[in-house]
Amino acid sequence: MEVRKNKIMVENLCKTYHTNSGDHEVLKDISFNVEENEFLVLLGPGRCGKTVLLNILAELEEQDSGKIIFDGGRPEMGNIGLVFQKYALFPWKTVMGNVEMSPKLKGVDKATRQANAQEYIDLVGLHGFEKHLPKQLSGGMKQRVGIARAYATEADIMLMDEPFGALDAQTRYSMEDAIINIWEKNKRTIVFVTNNVEEAIYLGDRIILLSSRPATIKKEYKVDLPRPRSYTDRAFLELRNEIVANTDLDV
Repeated sequence: MEVRKNKIMVENLCKTYHTNSGDHEVLKDISFNVEENEFLVLLGPGRCGKTVLLNILAELEEQDSGKIIFDGGRPEMGNIGLVFQKYALFPWKTVMGNVEMSPKLKGVDKATRQANAQEYIDLVGLHGFEKHLPKQLSGGMKQRVGIARAYATEADIMLMDEPFGALDAQTRYSMEDAIINIWEKNKRTIVFVTNNVEEAIYLGDRIILLSSRPATIKKEYKVDLPRPRSYTDRAFLELRNEIVANTDLDV
């Protein structure tokens, strides 16, 4: 049995916002590890603190206490791939221009960065759309650009904050298959946030179930289901029912 090393170690993380209306505790004593090349899902109800936790991992916010330890040291800014629910694409840049942006800012020469960008554009299924602007793309295609752009940073850690939450059901299913296909072909360590139980089981190697605010860890679930997975498989439904019975989600 393969033993994977820990890529990220989160220890006793706490976060409280101090506002004019009072103190609002968001994260309470959060501790977990993320293994190298693992697809880890953070599952919890809306506004429980999942995005805050992801922002702290990305160093976009600071925790009040606790620590995060990265194997090999904290990656430099720009060396963690980020994918958000909002597409955050540059509207004046083409698909190629968006995907090659990070390596361009790092000084990578044009031929090299465009060759690498093309690899990820092809991998997310957008071959032939390199010269299209975001306004010419559907929501699912825009999110594919965002994923390709994140991979083009060559970061080995990917943080994804409900990237499919704004998509219609059919496109969402398609994107779930796409992200698994990309991850299996080009392994990275992924931390993926969702409030959808089925999506968590479909995607994750392991699920960390968070409570409502202030978020604490209710339970961890190892998803020992073979891939590709089916929403109607008996073992899938049994795990879904177990998680639903233990969740604060409104399902």
